Amino acid sequence: MKAIVQRVYGPPDSMNWEDVPDPVPGEGEVLVRVHATSVNPYDWHFLRGEPYAARLMTGGFGLRRPPVGVLGCDLAGRVETAGTEFGPGDDVYALLPRGAHAEYVCVPESLLARMPANLSPEQAATLPMAGVTALLALRGVRPGHRVLVNGASGGVGTFAVQLAKALGAHVDAVCGAANADLVRSLGAEHVVDYRTEDFTRVGRRYDFVLDIAGGRSVFACRRILERGGTFVAVGGPAGRWLQPAGHVFAALAAGPFARRRVVLADAVGCPDKKAVLGELAAFAERGELTPVVDRTYPFDDLRAAFAYQEAGHTRGKVAVTRAAR
Repeated sequence: MKAIVQRVYGPPDSMNWEDVPDPVPGEGEVLVRVHATSVNPYDWHFLRGEPYAARLMTGGFGLRRPPVGVLGCDLAGRVETAGTEFGPGDDVYALLPRGAHAEYVCVPESLLARMPANLSPEQAATLPMAGVTALLALRGVRPGHRVLVNGASGGVGTFAVQLAKALGAHVDAVCGAANADLVRSLGAEHVVDYRTEDFTRVGRRYDFVLDIAGGRSVFACRRILERGGTFVAVGGPAGRWLQPAGHVFAALAAGPFARRRVVLADAVGCPDKKAVLGELAAFAERGELTPVVDRTYPFDDLRAAFAYQEAGHTRGKVAVTRAAR
């Protein structure tokens, strides 16, 4: 089969399409034909080997060379072999550690969920990493809560705005002026242009602050939290040496909150991926969650999809599909 393989750290052009052995499912796995996938910051951090500090840690980075051959954590496809829960012809989607940027992948059934019936494979493939992160970040949100999403026009942000609204919250958003109408259409009631206003000084207070974009310290964000509110560090500005991990570590080490939690854009942050994917499918099928797909690339242009995502101007998500554009 064909897969795009990473053998060195570097730019998207450092990956190459190669013929690799067909995967053979093991116990508890099924073979899935990949119909669509997506590109996340999670993927290009591994592609670049950045931040460099992560190369000293366990979890997938190698010091000099990447140990992983095929990237890609988002998958939507069709089951090819029989399992205990899924069988040939079932349309599924999954959040994987890696490996989705290939024609076929063996997936543990514990990671699979049925694809939302009202979404195309391209839409469903944008949900797993960003959607799971957004839903985990909103754990504890109740009807009537006030939620602020900083970085509302990106992948996690567009899902977070919709999910918070579906949970009955009042949602405010921080993004650029060019994306204000988009996030309002997703459910944001008030939009702050980060280029002209400091969202920590607009006089509003929140029960939840989801910090996806970074840009303001945890200490600055504390002033807009209600007593007992929750600051959720989802990500932060990218950097070669430490960021965005440094921003998350700063959140952990910051002054005390009545209640605080940190959500990382990492599969490790989800204790039960199958169940959360099932929740996301239910939101989608009720019409409460619709992926915002900025661009769709064919598999042959996967490197171009990486380059566009890494440029940092994506509205919503970038999908990659076997179908022609």
